[in-house]
Order: sequence, then C-alpha cells, then structure tokens
Amino acid sequence: MAKTKATIYNVAMRANVSLATVSRTLNNPEKVKKETRDKVLKVIEDLGYKPNAFARGLASRKSTSVAVMVPDMTRSSIAEMVNGIAIEARKYNYSLIIYVLKDEYHEESEMLKEVVASQADGILYMNDEINEQQYQMLNRIKDDYDVPIVLANTLYPFENKLTTVSIDYHKAGYGITKELIEEGRKNIYMLTTARKYMVNDLKESGYLKAINEAGLEPHIFRTSGDISVNTIHFDELFHDVGKKIDGVIAVRDSIAVSFINSMIAKGRKIPKDISVFGFQNTKYASLSRPKLSCIDIPITEIGVRAMALLKEEIDNGTSKTKYIELPYSIIHRDSTKK
Repeated sequence: MAKTKATIYNVAMRANVSLATVSRTLNNPEKVKKETRDKVLKVIEDLGYKPNAFARGLASRKSTSVAVMVPDMTRSSIAEMVNGIAIEARKYNYSLIIYVLKDEYHEESEMLKEVVASQADGILYMNDEINEQQYQMLNRIKDDYDVPIVLANTLYPFENKLTTVSIDYHKAGYGITKELIEEGRKNIYMLTTARKYMVNDLKESGYLKAINEAGLEPHIFRTSGDISVNTIHFDELFHDVGKKIDGVIAVRDSIAVSFINSMIAKGRKIPKDISVFGFQNTKYASLSRPKLSCIDIPITEIGVRAMALLKEEIDNGTSKTKYIELPYSIIHRDSTKK
C-alpha cells in the first residue's frame, strides 16, 4: 500500500500548532520562537513533509480561520462586537468560527481540544468572565500551541501578557457615579450580576471610589441578567428600601431597563425620584421609556481593532501594540436629570 503523503495539516496537528505557525516556520522562521520552530521542523522531518507552493503561500492564503469565543450570543453587546470583528475579518478574507462558552467549555481540556482540532490561526476571546485560572489557560494555549490570542472588551488587570482592546471600566464607573452625586443623589445603588465578572468588578471599583470620596454609604445589589429573575429581585428590593433609592447604575442596559420598568410599576418616577444609568448603550437604551442614559462603549470599534491586532499577530507572531484603551462617552437621555 502506498504511503499517504503528509500535508501541512498533518504537520500542524502533530506539532500541536496552528497552520499559520507552520507557514511562518517555512516562510519567516525568524518570527517563530526557537522552541516552536525546532518542534515544527522535527515533525516536518519525521513525516517527510514536502511543502508545495500552496503551503509556502499559506501566510497570505484565503483560508485563515479565527476562533471567536463569546459568552452568550443573545446579548446585544456581544452581537455588535462580533459584527465589528466580521467587518474587519472580511478585509482579509478570514473565516470566523464562533464558540459560545457555556460551562463545559471552561475546562481546559475541552477548550484545548476544540481550538486545536479546529486548526484556528488565532483566537479572539470576548468572555467578560476571566479569572486567574482562565487567564493562565489562555497563556498555555498561546505558548504551547503558538496560537495568537487577543482579548476583546475583556480585561485582566494583573500583569497581563495578552494583547487587549477595551475601555477603562473603572474610570467609567467612577465618572457616572460622580454625576449622580452632583445631581444630589444620596442613596445610589450599583446593580450588578450575581455571577462575578472581571469587567463588572472594575465598574464596581469605580463606583466605590466615588461613593467613598463623597462620604456616602455604598449599596451593591447583585441580581441576574435574566428579566424573569431580576424583576422578582427588584420587587424584593423595593419592598425593603424602595423609598430610599434615588440613584442607580446598572452594569448592563437590560438590567437598567428592567429596573426602570419595575420602579414605574411601583409608582416611582424616573428621573424625578430615581436617576438611572446603564453601561453599554445597546438598542435597549433607545427603546426604553424613558430613554436610558448610559456609558457609550464603542463596541463595534473594539471588535474591529481587536481583529486588526490579531491579524498582525498571525502575520508576525506578535503585535507592536499590547494594549489599546478606546475612549468612551456618556450619553445623557431621559433617565437622568442632565
């Protein structure tokens, strides 16, 4: 029986690296870490692989694929960011593989299996829940498999080695809390998620800084992004301290709108009785009645810039810029007094 001819895909799979890494080893070896380069070259020798013109041109091929890892495609902000990624990816004829990160994907073995099996040339990681274990897992994927990774709208503030595109969530949380204080609000609540997310922790830290500076009592209320759940929570909150609340910051627009609807049903007037800020400027902000004031995060632009940086890393093995902090703005609508 004739021996099957080895392909670049066989090399990538055996060496546990991406197709782009094999291509760089063949075309631009100086851009590949020596350890990885030696590993790939040994596999090439062991398999007797003979690169053809197609393989040598893989660095600029039209079949580059990117794994886009998202927490939940039903969230408006995630859909907007994926749209930004797709806009930029089309410029390079990249294909996107979407991974929705449910609980089982958070186990290292599962994620490694999925990413390596897909032979993705790079990863855009958009999950806003990133802890020490997950961060180290991403670094192992990057180092062991030589797969470029960019964090999009996801911050790991402790000695981050991964390329990142985001806004300053701490500063944003501080800014809108200061605005509510300047309105004369005294009992300002931060409505955040029961589940811990790194970006929400940063929003909370900004809120707490402004509250402490003003000598006010902090109120952090944890709820769910699920309207059927948080409506019940807001009814309970109103029963306990409803008349005292005069300012609210919600970490998601959907939570802010759900809170507004609950308070209006209880007879509270927005913004006369309670000023409310959201934190995304998604479609919910404009559909809300009254329309929601909020932080305007450049979601689409984050996706575009993250994809551009990932392309740079795929092509060169690294990027000149490791952190891009995009500007945000505060949109004042009818749910606050300004």
